[in-house]
Amino acid sequence: MRSQAALFGRRTAQAAQFALLAICLASSARLGAEDWPRWRGPRFDGISTERGWQTQWPAQGPKVLWRANVGIGYPSVSVSRGKLYTVGNTADVDTVYCLDAASGKTVWTHSYPCIAKDPNGHPGPRSTPTVDGPRVYTLSRLGHLFCLDAATGKVIWSKDFRKDYGAKPPTWGYAGSPLAEGRMLITEVGGKGSAVVAFDKLTGREIWRAGDDPPAYSSIVPFDFQGKRLLAVLSAAGLAVREAADGREIARYPWKTPYNVNAATPIIFGNNLFISSGYGKGCALLRLGPGGLRPIWQSKVLRNHVATCILWKGYLYGFDESRFKCVEAATGKEIWSDRRYGKGSVTMAGGSLIVFGNRGRAAVVAPSPQGLREISAADVLRGKNSWTPPVLANGRLYCRVQEKLACLDVSAGR
Repeated sequence: MRSQAALFGRRTAQAAQFALLAICLASSARLGAEDWPRWRGPRFDGISTERGWQTQWPAQGPKVLWRANVGIGYPSVSVSRGKLYTVGNTADVDTVYCLDAASGKTVWTHSYPCIAKDPNGHPGPRSTPTVDGPRVYTLSRLGHLFCLDAATGKVIWSKDFRKDYGAKPPTWGYAGSPLAEGRMLITEVGGKGSAVVAFDKLTGREIWRAGDDPPAYSSIVPFDFQGKRLLAVLSAAGLAVREAADGREIARYPWKTPYNVNAATPIIFGNNLFISSGYGKGCALLRLGPGGLRPIWQSKVLRNHVATCILWKGYLYGFDESRFKCVEAATGKEIWSDRRYGKGSVTMAGGSLIVFGNRGRAAVVAPSPQGLREISAADVLRGKNSWTPPVLANGRLYCRVQEKLACLDVSAGR
């Protein structure tokens, strides 16, 4: 009896150890995952810290978990607390979609009239929703700003930039994503004295307005410098650095691009700010100091038409029009160039680049100054002008081409 009891005790202890190990492994998997609640991700750099996802794909690509038609448009997706948010247009009606991130099932929608047409046949919204706790903020191409309950889609407050500020939308519509910063929601608006406006994010009450610059298509980026919280704003006129507390301008660097297409988001590291735009304009590395912004270098080595670069270990990876390039950030020296993806977009997760090409081809690329090394690639969506950056969150890769949205399983357990 004693030996049986001892054996039973050992088995019970082993079972407990295995159970504890399973819990630890599950916890580790959860710790490796990360939400993507806004444009350019949690740290405004286009990089997810999520690790353990599958970079090695079968020839046919990752398993498709679900597909959805979300209306024509270019917004990326935001993922938070198991929900996915994006915007599209059908028959001149914008719809904000909240979908279950795992299944693609609709949780709620919010719709409103908004003309989709634009001058060059690229209709629909552009701005990616911003999720901030229990609220989600969206901006239409014509300046309809909404604060919605993230759980239900109920309108908490709203603004109309044309009616409320006499603002004129840029030629291809508002594209910058609203910035939730402390107690404020900050966005480019336009109109005299209201280039940038900060609202109370809970009530919509205006806190401050500043500047006369017309809006472009970039998103505002916050950063810290010498004990102050600042904002990098790339408008149609150029780069302005403003204090987040009151909008006061502290530095400026002119940056005029044909058709006012300053679309790529500024990249900030230390007291350096990198900006880039297409149509032959090029790029510049600027340094912020007591005398304002001064150029470290400026060239045409990277002309980001629509997609922002990724900065990784001292190198910029991004699209120079239809070439994917690696450029040394400190000097602007081109390291290598490749044409296989056409004009596309790029993001990063767990130390690997995720490139999404112009015709719906996704690829995992190892970031290296030694040359482009493709780990995996697959045609995941058919279509053209797939300029929407892919998003990886919680083991799922989300890709969008116009109205088509696909969720791919790249989890470690597949």
